[in-house]
Order: sequence, then structure tokens, then C-alpha cells
Amino acid sequence: MLYQQIAQNKRKTVGVLVVFILIFALVGAGLGQLMWGKPLPGVLTAGVIALIYSFLVFQDPVNVVMSMNHAQHLNKEDNPQLFHIVEDMALVANIPMPEVYLIPDKSPNAFATGLSPDKSAIAVTQGLLDMMNREELEGVLGHEISHIRNYDIRLSMVALVLVSAISFIADFAQRWVWFGFGLDRDDDDDREGGTIGMIIGVIGVIFVLILGPLAASLAQMALSRNREYLADASSVELTRNPHGLISALTKIENSPPMQAASSASASLYIEDPIRRHSLSHLFDTHPATADRIKRLEKM
Repeated sequence: MLYQQIAQNKRKTVGVLVVFILIFALVGAGLGQLMWGKPLPGVLTAGVIALIYSFLVFQDPVNVVMSMNHAQHLNKEDNPQLFHIVEDMALVANIPMPEVYLIPDKSPNAFATGLSPDKSAIAVTQGLLDMMNREELEGVLGHEISHIRNYDIRLSMVALVLVSAISFIADFAQRWVWFGFGLDRDDDDDREGGTIGMIIGVIGVIFVLILGPLAASLAQMALSRNREYLADASSVELTRNPHGLISALTKIENSPPMQAASSASASLYIEDPIRRHSLSHLFDTHPATADRIKRLEKM
């Protein structure tokens, strides 16, 4: 059951990532249709924008994300027990020891970030250390170590770059339309379709301004939710004990939201630090805790 769930979640992740990239390409095509009357230049422009964002974000993603969440770097002597648990989980997962950070927040939570297992870090809140026993800490840290081992941290950074690039393109396109460019040109080349060309242009505008950013956000959230299920299952694989993670998730769900968590990195946490679950669950960054616990109870 455990390995079947892991394999199923990996297949779903590939599907969501493919859809994500397709959405990005369509947004670029919409930009091209809006600005040049043809999609290819827009796709190429979107690719260049994504490369620029990648360069900026991937320079030092750990420090960027930790600074956004007010996390402080810890040494082993600062909390020997925490380091021993992280070391044990990393050893079982066969990955290098990640850096450890502390977030001075009373709400229990944790996240992992980085680009690869040898360039990764884990952050825990003070509330997590105060409220969890060793078994529960092992479940949470096994979950975060699994994100590192499964390269979820890299996927999360790629998703962050794509969403940021799409938001930039949408903002640029909005300004382009606002100042009257794009749809009212009388160029003869590549615009001889008349009404059909105008309809295609309008569709491109709607997608690049509204549907593209919305679809990208939904894809990012779907990717995050799917990876949380996978990390839960992988944590059980590491600890051989689903009860610790079940107990930890129950405590986290019943705790108040964090005070200063970055909304941009909310999907990285083991549970949404802002507690903004929607009725439709389309815009949730995490699966419902009850659903996660049901899956864990079957392992």
C-alpha cells in the first residue's frame, strides 16, 4: 500500500507539472498574440523572463526563503535533540545533513527548502519544539526530509519561478492594454485575418490577463497538495510509525495561524501557516488534514 501510494503520487506530480508548463507556454503565446499578432515571439519572450527569474531565485534560494520567514540559523549546540533527530532522519533517507533554522513563532510548523539534497535546509518554529514530543518531531522532520529526498524542494522553486514569471507577464500585458496597444493596430502583415484575427487577439488577452495567472496558481496548489501526500507516505517509510505524524498533524491543525509567515512560501510548510482553506478547496495550498490522516491510518 505504501509504495503503491508513493508511485501513484509521483505519476500525478509529473502530470501536474506538464500542465503547469503548458499553461506557461499558453500565457507566452497569448502575450505574443497581443503584442505581435503571432504566438511564437511571446513564447520565446516568456522563456527569457523565466530564465531571468530562475537566475535571481536560484542564486541562493535558502537564504532568500529563510529571510522571508524570519528564520534564524542554528548550530548543533543550540538544540542538540533537534539536530540528533534531523541527523537520524537524514541518515535513514541517505541524504546529506541539511542546515537547520528556527522561526521564532509560537504556532507549530516546519518546512524544507533548497535546490537539491546537498544544498537544502529545514526550518522549524519554536511552537513545534514546544508542543511536540520526540515521536511527533520525528514524524514532522521525516516529512520534511522526504521533501528533500524526493526533490520536492526543487519542484517548489520551479513552480515559484513560473508563477512569478506569469504574474510579471500578466502585469506587463495589463499595462500594454491599458495604454492602448495591441488590439487596435492596423498592421497588414500577419493580421489579414480581420475579424478572426481580432477574436484570436481578444482570446489571447483574456488568457494572459486572467485565465493564465489563475490556472497557474491552481496548478501550483495542486502540485503542492500532491507532494504533501507523497511526503506523508515517505515519512512513514523513514520512521516506520504513522502515529507520530498523525498526532503531530492533529496538533498543528488545532493551533492558531503563524504571525509572520510569508504568503509566497506558504505552500512549503507542512501545513498552511495562514489557515486560508477555501470551501471548494481549489485554492488550498495543502490537502485537508482529515484526508491526510485517513491515508496515514491505512498504512
